[in-house]
Amino acid sequence: MLACEEFIEKNKLFRRGEVIGVGCSGGSDSIALLHYLATNQDKFDIEVVAIHVDHEIRENSLMDADFVREKAKELGVRFYKFRVDAPKIAREKGVSLETAARQARYGVFKSLLQKGLVDKIALAHHTSDQAETILMHIFRGSGIAGAKGMSPISDNVYVRPFLNTSKEEIYQYLNENQLDFVEDYTNDDTSFNRNFVRNVIMKNILSRWPNAIEAIVNFGQAVTDDDDFINKQIYADAIINEDKTVRIPTSYFLFDSAIVTRIIFRAVKSIGIMQDIEKKHIDLIKNLALSGENGKKISLPFEAVAIKEYDYLTIINKHIEKVKFEAPFKCGEFELPNGNKLVVKRVKDFDLENGQLLIDYRKVPKDAFWRFREDGDVFTKFGGGTKKLKSYLIDKKVPARLRDNIPVLASGNQIYAIAGIEISELVKVEDVPTAYLVEIKN
Repeated sequence: MLACEEFIEKNKLFRRGEVIGVGCSGGSDSIALLHYLATNQDKFDIEVVAIHVDHEIRENSLMDADFVREKAKELGVRFYKFRVDAPKIAREKGVSLETAARQARYGVFKSLLQKGLVDKIALAHHTSDQAETILMHIFRGSGIAGAKGMSPISDNVYVRPFLNTSKEEIYQYLNENQLDFVEDYTNDDTSFNRNFVRNVIMKNILSRWPNAIEAIVNFGQAVTDDDDFINKQIYADAIINEDKTVRIPTSYFLFDSAIVTRIIFRAVKSIGIMQDIEKKHIDLIKNLALSGENGKKISLPFEAVAIKEYDYLTIINKHIEKVKFEAPFKCGEFELPNGNKLVVKRVKDFDLENGQLLIDYRKVPKDAFWRFREDGDVFTKFGGGTKKLKSYLIDKKVPARLRDNIPVLASGNQIYAIAGIEISELVKVEDVPTAYLVEIKN
């Protein structure tokens, strides 16, 4: 039996009545996690659902999805399956296949959370994963934040019940419960950073220092404890928030460097700048606060700017957040952020007016929903031919200022309808007595 119940309780990973989606690839770790949580639903007073994301990297990936579906059926839990084209995303965004797969996977998780289908996502990271993550962060030049490794719970929605469980304990649990799992041959591909650290670096380290995993994890915990203590030394009045602007009295820049750095990180995070702030930016901000002339400014990532304003260092987030909209694909009226309404209704009369669309709802995937466009969206035109949604909207001469605020019916990055403009060939109405009529009303 896995000894992670105390860890789950200590870190308050679950609340009573929550729906927990378990990310399950079909591998040893995720199968053990799915089985453990599914068989302990009553103990934790939660409902478990299985989530499988097919990244379309391997030819036999469909078999993995079928395997997880059967496991979910055996355990009596719901099953959600999604397909994402990670190789295509990698090509289009110019990122590694590893990064593209992670982005797509978390995109699926985020969508399920936003739709309210699950309350949290459980991930099967264990102690070996933690040690590998800490090393990878250090190799990338991360500071204290990276050396802390993964947290038991992130963003209040991603939980890691196995984070203090070893790989050996997981294998023992699988054997005790006679659980089979699928082997992913890409785990041996050392062109992926994670696999290189696991199969080459950690393998060599463990051959010399057998207790290295425990030592690295303990180091990460020590770093976490120290970082938490230093953060508690920051005075509340060190950061003054005003909407998307934050001010720091320049007197605080005379404190010890460890304190000043954390004040800056906390300040930028408080105005929504969550990434791309590096040591070089921190040093620029420090220098500006201590020696910069009044009114002098520097540019920062994420459309932010830092300005020396007399006795304050002011940081302004000039980034305009993209307006969000999501609605289920069903009949009804849905309010749009601009005050208009998206109207969907079942009809038998197919005499359309300008701006109205007709959809064969039987051809629409069950996981499709209305949202605004995203990077990577593609559209199969009425009459055939697939292209990027952005390119299609340009062809239709839709002004750039309007493109981000047009509701689209999407499943993953496949677009089935562009409200007020066109439907996809994939959902065209042929010989059916009823269909869904879609229009935008003022």
